[in-house]
Amino acid sequence: MRYLVSGTDIEDARALAAGLLADLPDRWAHTVTVAAQARAVRGTVEPADRELLVAAAWLHDVGYSGAARDSGFHQLDGARLLDRCGYPLRLTALVAHHSGASFVARAAQFGPELSRYPDEASVVTDALLYADQTTGPHGEVWPASVRIEESLRRHGPESANVKAAAERSAYLAEAVARVQARLVGLAYV
Repeated sequence: MRYLVSGTDIEDARALAAGLLADLPDRWAHTVTVAAQARAVRGTVEPADRELLVAAAWLHDVGYSGAARDSGFHQLDGARLLDRCGYPLRLTALVAHHSGASFVARAAQFGPELSRYPDEASVVTDALLYADQTTGPHGEVWPASVRIEESLRRHGPESANVKAAAERSAYLAEAVARVQARLVGLAYV
């Protein structure tokens, strides 16, 4: 397997994710749909960022793999693995911060470690969040509100996700709404 040293080659990202998530079939099914969702909304980002968005979608959950698992905070573990593989900082930062990770990181006391990766808070961030938050844990396409509620139930009442839920859920809903508005705008261009 060849690792990406510069750029955002989608096929390299897909191949790395496939290899790392091969023994996690539900996570792989989720990832495949997240990448499809990212392709579906790539028109909401600048043309120069479209490959980056789709590559980040393929790689967003590699932190769940055994090869990446270190802290147990999958966004951080995924970003660290991508660093070791030579991926560009912007891509590793998108993985580190996907789906409002900073809120959960603060609740789980990983804020300082996550802050090593700049959070660009951009239309690319929104589009990646949209792709992830409209995909269920087994690859189903769901409304974001259903996905957010399912995630809270799945992680349990004592989880950092639940502790960060009030602030994070509002952030997720706002980002999804921004992407939906951009999609509507594209329909009228």
